[in-house]
Amino acid sequence: MPEIRDSLRMLDAAARFVIQGGPSARAAAGQAFGVALPEIACRANSEGPRSVLWLGPDEWLLLAPEGAAERVAAQIEIALSGIAHSLVDVSDRQVAIELRGPAARDILSHGCPLDLDPEEFTAGMCTRTIFAKAEVVLWRRSAEEYHLEVGRSFSGYVLGWMQETMRGGLS
Repeated sequence: MPEIRDSLRMLDAAARFVIQGGPSARAAAGQAFGVALPEIACRANSEGPRSVLWLGPDEWLLLAPEGAAERVAAQIEIALSGIAHSLVDVSDRQVAIELRGPAARDILSHGCPLDLDPEEFTAGMCTRTIFAKAEVVLWRRSAEEYHLEVGRSFSGYVLGWMQETMRGGLS
């Protein structure tokens, strides 16, 4: 049973972009965004309210405060002028869920096939995975804090699954 200190909540709306490109696009986009795009698989970088999550070879998810979407897009497009890339605004496609507390890993383990052992899935790691039949991007922000990017249409399902697990209803 989760401890009383465990919390689950929807996070505020955010600007979200998926960017694809090679090394020159990665460098220019990171400079324009203000956060270096990770070069190492399954890693995330953050500076203040902005974060970048590695999604796959030459693909990253950029997260920024909601009101920054137009400015972020413009800055990156200017910086990548003449460099092959793709920049797609996915702000309306996804929402974020935060799970934190001593039992967070156990709660996630009920619906996620990954080995979430702290020695295998360390703080700062992120990956695409499945949670209770829904595709998510799972980011371990710290020892007891997880951030999930979830398709908007699956957010109620994923949130409900976690809430039921926290009540002890799923095993």
